[in-house]
Formats: sequence, structure tokens, C-alpha cells
Amino acid sequence: MQHIQPKLTLVGAGPGDPELITVKGLKAIQNARVILYDALSNNELLEHAPADCLCRFVGKRAGMHVYPQEEINRMIVKYALTYGSVVRLKGGDSFVFGRGSEEIAFAQQFGIATEVIPGITSAIAVPGMNKIPVTARNVSEGFWVITGNTRNGNLSRDLEHAISANTTVVILMGMSKLHEIAGIYEAAGKGSIPAAIIQNGTLPDQKLGVGNVSDLVNIAEAQQLHNPAIIVIGEVVRFHEAFQALQTRVSEGLKIAV
Repeated sequence: MQHIQPKLTLVGAGPGDPELITVKGLKAIQNARVILYDALSNNELLEHAPADCLCRFVGKRAGMHVYPQEEINRMIVKYALTYGSVVRLKGGDSFVFGRGSEEIAFAQQFGIATEVIPGITSAIAVPGMNKIPVTARNVSEGFWVITGNTRNGNLSRDLEHAISANTTVVILMGMSKLHEIAGIYEAAGKGSIPAAIIQNGTLPDQKLGVGNVSDLVNIAEAQQLHNPAIIVIGEVVRFHEAFQALQTRVSEGLKIAV
């Protein structure tokens, strides 16, 4: 009988495009006995798994949880002890609002070896592929990545601190909080800061809307944007050609009005 060596490997699948997974992450998939994959990891990556690999969907997305986190933790342990190598495939990076540390800690309680293979987070990659840098000299000296869906379902209170820091803000899982986000910026007197909403970033069906943060709700409605999407707020959004075109139209409109 084959000796079972239980192991959990957290693999960040990247922001969506299957070609953006790391080489090391792909090798882990190719050697897996079991893959537990999320809704935001691209299913094309499963084509690289061995023919006899057990692939289980444990999807977690805004408003859709097939299994609670506690059950996923138990599944990791059960499959690792039964089959050996378990890959936990998560969208983006496992440690950016991915609860990866919880899964690692739970598995280690049972003596299961663990490994983390980082992934490219959508917080950086999605703006980047749209030519929106999260930092830029003389524009933004840093960036905050904030969740729009904390454990109790609220928008992170860190947003108010991020606004006062005058840096780029990237909000993940925040589409249900657009009105609240806009209100917080307006209350701080910063409703005119540029903002972008990017749906299905890095994928062929990507959609994007730009404008000012005070208009987030209107931007989403006009472009019919919904989850999965990220929100980028800051002067760096001006680098995007769609925002530049918008500014040109606004300027021309003002000239005509005068």
C-alpha cells in the first residue's frame, strides 16, 4: 500500500486569467491528489490536474457559500489524511482576505504538513493590467487594500483612516457598499476623487466604469457592473485612458456652455 503523507498546499490562483498563476502553483496542481477550489479561481486550471485527482468545488463568493469555513477546514483534514496531497486553490492570493491562515492553523493541529504558494492578488494586478498604477511618483506614495465585507458583513472601518492618508484605496468585495463608500468620501469633502470599478478583471469579459467616487452608484448602474469586481479610488485612476476621455468630454461640455 502507498504510504500517505498528508499535506496541505495553499495555492493562489491569481486574479482570473489562468495564465497569471505562478509556475510553482501550477506544479502543485499537477501533483495534487485532491483540489478544493473556490468560485473565483479559474476552472481552466483544473485541466492541469492528474486524471485521478478528486476536484471538489467549495465555492465562496459574495452571497454564495456552498460550505461554511468550518466545514472546509474539516474537509481539508479529511482529504489530507485519506489521500495525502491536498491543494486548496483560491482566487488571488490566499492571504489577502482569503482566510488562508485559518486553514493552515487548523490543518497543523492534526500534524498535517503545510505549504503556501503565493498568488497574484487582484488588488494590484487588475488595476495594473488596466494601466492604473496603485502607486505613482508625486501622485500616490502608497495604497490601502480594504474589504467591503468584514466578518459581520460591514464595510471595513479602515476606510476612514485610508481617506485621511491621501493614498490609493482598493476595495475588494465592496459592490454592495457603493452608496456607503461614496457617502464616506463625500462627508470627508473628497467626493471628486477619481474612481474606477472593474468587473471580471484580467478576463476576456472584463467591464470597467470610471468617474468620481461620489458617482459610484451611477457608474455601476450605467455600465451594469456587479460582482466579482474591485473598486479603485485615488488620483492614480487619472492614468486610465477612459478617465482621460471622460475629462475631455466634461471640459468640452463646459466650453460649449460658456
